[in-house]
Amino acid sequence: MSLATLIGFVAGIILFLGSIVIATDNYLAFIDFPSFLMVVGGTFASTFISYEPRYVMQAFRLMTSIFFAPKIQRGVLQGEVGRCIRWGYLIQKTGLNALEADTVKLKKQDRFLGFGVDLVIAGYTGPEVRQILTNSIETSFQRNCVPADILRNMAGTAPAYGMIGTLIGLIIMLGQMGSDPAALGPGMAVALITTLYGVLLPRLMLLPAASKIQQREEIVRFRNYLVAEGLCLLAERKNPRFIQDAMNSFLDPSIHFDIDKQMKNK
Repeated sequence: MSLATLIGFVAGIILFLGSIVIATDNYLAFIDFPSFLMVVGGTFASTFISYEPRYVMQAFRLMTSIFFAPKIQRGVLQGEVGRCIRWGYLIQKTGLNALEADTVKLKKQDRFLGFGVDLVIAGYTGPEVRQILTNSIETSFQRNCVPADILRNMAGTAPAYGMIGTLIGLIIMLGQMGSDPAALGPGMAVALITTLYGVLLPRLMLLPAASKIQQREEIVRFRNYLVAEGLCLLAERKNPRFIQDAMNSFLDPSIHFDIDKQMKNK
């Protein structure tokens, strides 16, 4: 689990709830189960009508993953450069057959990288490898961003159901006004809580989760473009130093791969 994410989330919740504690001592006034069911139930119903169920369930699963550390971090990107450089030396010495033998296990662990290596081994030119991998990267990115779109759609729907719940509460309250006028105040409070839930759910959960999922998919896309560039250069039989400089141009200077430095460390 990402410690920074967890600490930030917990700290934010404490500050948020702390503001309520400071403002009032009637904490139970903010808890109303029927209001919660109206907002969540209505939002879920609209979402399952709008999208295929498997995509909706995927979005819910990804919401739980945002608290865990991403697989692709800065060090991973530097490692991708080093791997392509090593393959460049391998191809120079023994040819493409050595590359195929070196990537047997890797193909099972990383489908995109395995697909790209197969293109290089098949003898495609650099531009052909770039075109095919670009199509693969972009279509995968679009598919993987569907859960983020679903969560954003839910975030746009929830406030509407908050207002609908408020109207329902007002109707119930006004229907009872003649029999018990003293119940008007508490009834109005319950009606407004539904609006509160309709605004709180998107801002606290749905939109932040959608942003995190989108950001992580953009990082994966960036990594795939970095790998694709290295594979294109391998297909063009570029020398390892050219591969280093070309791939380093994608990265922050602080994590550039340095062949000379690696040689000295060995």
